Amino acid sequence: MNDRKILVTVWGENRHEQLEPPVAARYPDGIHGAIAQGIAHNLGERVDVRTTTLDEPEHGLTEELLRSTDVLVWWGHEAHGEVSDEIVERVHDHVLAGMGLIVLHSGHWSKIFQRLMGTSCTLRWRAENDRELLWTVDPTHPIAQGVPHPMIIDREEMYGEFFDIPTPDEIIFLSTFSGGEVFRSGLTFRRGHGKIFYFRPGDQDYPTYFHEGVRKVIANGVEWAVTRRPERTAPVLLRYETGDFYNGLDYAGPLADRPVDVVGTPSA
Repeated sequence: MNDRKILVTVWGENRHEQLEPPVAARYPDGIHGAIAQGIAHNLGERVDVRTTTLDEPEHGLTEELLRSTDVLVWWGHEAHGEVSDEIVERVHDHVLAGMGLIVLHSGHWSKIFQRLMGTSCTLRWRAENDRELLWTVDPTHPIAQGVPHPMIIDREEMYGEFFDIPTPDEIIFLSTFSGGEVFRSGLTFRRGHGKIFYFRPGDQDYPTYFHEGVRKVIANGVEWAVTRRPERTAPVLLRYETGDFYNGLDYAGPLADRPVDVVGTPSA
């Protein structure tokens, strides 16, 4: 596992690029294309990067593709509601089983991020050419390596607190903006066997995904999010006999689906 390439899938909504000529000019290969190029540029032969988009069959996220994906990178904005609940559940299952997930910018409001966080994931925002200073608050973290402190993004959309998410496992970056706002902008979470990294910068109205610092952070996030396990399996409920530490017996379904005896204990 450690010797093979990291298999990365960059998923893009790909709507602004189709409908708005300025965005198409800014991102001629799509936002997803620019993100994929940045990952490949930084990680080189260590990765194999592919892209998929919303309008492909099954949103480009087939069971076969996800099963072969080590890290899924997600960018969406205006069409979150068009993502099928079935596909969201599929991605969710793969994260719990060990697939890494990187959620970028407006992906905070995607169905998959909300599903994994269990909160509204809302925030405050302003799109007025704000200057963003991205401060590293955890300089020893792998995702922060090689990243300027602070990273200066001259023109970006503002995100501000309160950001309605669970308490992160780690806060790596904190952003400040022209209006004085602050935002927790680089965060990690663990769900099941999967690792999740949320990274704030990247509005479609700015060339953020060509910024070398932003590209470096995303590439670092890809390497961090890989779960080194011999197989992709979700956590399961297991029963162990006394003295047997290795051969747990799993249940076929929820306890409510199994026959119970007169005192409410599941029958063997």
